[in-house]
Amino acid sequence: MQELNPKQIAQRLDQLTELSVALGAGGNVDALLERILMVAKDMTAADGGTLYRPSDDGRRLCFHISVNDSLGIRQGGASGAAINLPSVALYDEQGRQNLASVAAYAANRRQSVNIEDVYQADEFNFSGMRSFDQFYHYHSQSFLTVPMNDHEGELVGVLQLINAKDPDSGAIRAFSSTDQRFIEALAAQAGVAITNQRLIAQLEELLESLVNLINIGIDEKSPYTGRHCQFVPELTMMLAEAVHATDSGPLAAFRMSDADRKELWLAGLLHDCGKITTPVHVVDKATKLETIFDRIHMVDTRFEVLLRDAEIAALKRQLAPGADRAAIAAALACEQAALRAERDFVRMANVGGEGMAAADQERVRAIALRRWVGPDGAERDFLSEDEVHNLSIKFGTLTELERKEINNHITVSIRMLEALPWPKHLKNVPEYAGGHHERMDGKGYPRGLTKEQMSVPARLMAIADIFEALTARDRPYKKGKQLSESLRILGNFALNGHIDPYLFDIFIRSKIYLEFAHKNMDPRQIDAVDEAKIPGYTQQQGADPA
Repeated sequence: MQELNPKQIAQRLDQLTELSVALGAGGNVDALLERILMVAKDMTAADGGTLYRPSDDGRRLCFHISVNDSLGIRQGGASGAAINLPSVALYDEQGRQNLASVAAYAANRRQSVNIEDVYQADEFNFSGMRSFDQFYHYHSQSFLTVPMNDHEGELVGVLQLINAKDPDSGAIRAFSSTDQRFIEALAAQAGVAITNQRLIAQLEELLESLVNLINIGIDEKSPYTGRHCQFVPELTMMLAEAVHATDSGPLAAFRMSDADRKELWLAGLLHDCGKITTPVHVVDKATKLETIFDRIHMVDTRFEVLLRDAEIAALKRQLAPGADRAAIAAALACEQAALRAERDFVRMANVGGEGMAAADQERVRAIALRRWVGPDGAERDFLSEDEVHNLSIKFGTLTELERKEINNHITVSIRMLEALPWPKHLKNVPEYAGGHHERMDGKGYPRGLTKEQMSVPARLMAIADIFEALTARDRPYKKGKQLSESLRILGNFALNGHIDPYLFDIFIRSKIYLEFAHKNMDPRQIDAVDEAKIPGYTQQQGADPA
């Protein structure tokens, strides 16, 4: 058995070093595995090689890559060609280790097997190999089978080399003890590298699962925000890809790697994670008087009491001697009509809207001054101070304090995200997620950042967040707006310094709004859009949208 000279050993050490560097750099696992096999084959001048991976249940060895120079076989790995070889059982039907197959033996015993001539060896069952030789008119001779283990001794694969060749004559030779030691060293490094890749993938999967867990918690707490947590990252990535593809204008230099995409996607998923701390009665406040329940029903009951009391009082007056019953009945009808009109007004005021007129706010305060007798027999104002405060809300259904509670979710989100030990390739997640309520003119919250202080991903997430909120049809306090109205509002935001006008230009020009609408909006919301009439947008390519 020919041993290597110092020059050949130095050459192999160089190969091993280069492979170590490549394994340390990470990358696609299939590509790494193929490189491991090819370096091992080249290092030992083997004619062929196979790399097995354990099955998910750990009971079989599956062919992952198979190459043979003489036969021109290259299956699995980066080639993409299917492997038509059967897997190898690691255990028999009784659960005993399979020690008859050389690959299974190496896997089960965690030992290398070096066979000089398989046709002269009777320790293992080589019937499969003989069938292979007969079918391909090949002659297998020397075998070197080495298990690949991780740092805990768990099997991650088996490396098998076939028919080492003499570098001078080309004759088949046995694998030397030096060959075996080098391949064992390579297998050890490969096992750790593969395990690292697998652990990284598992950690990333765990991280995304935890993110989804947070969103499930928000969704279960408030089903009205569940779609928002799904759609904002989707719309964010659609716009980000459109900006990535832009080759002109101020954003032409923006480009994303796959790592950048993953970072932005995670930020999108987490952009509202702070809402998990927001009281549900605030998040889901559909009407002005809603807390745990809508208090309008309590107000309705008071109106019923007033209607009843007016009727009782009228009936008593009608029983008096000489009473003008007709006049009393007419007066009762007028009084009750006025009460019902006030009840209808309060019901309408409770719904909330785009803007409550000052006269309507004054009418609420006037109704509040009516007197009524409660169940305890005490007379009091018809509406409490808190009820007047809520019914007089000018925009929407939230009081100023409740709006601050809602707005606080972004501060909580930032605090939560900045408290996490993000790896280097995800370090921008807090900044991206935390900027979607900032404005280009510095009037946003929570930090009052300007356009120059914000990254492109944070600025484009703000557009995604606003557009989804405008078109959302699952909010308890409003209906989803028509597509044209949503774009009109968004366009005005581009003009008044709320959002980035250049990103808005790409949003319209690339038809992101239309793609998202057809995929996720109610068809009844998708009306005709005349882009020429969208504020802040010009159809002339390259024109300044601002």
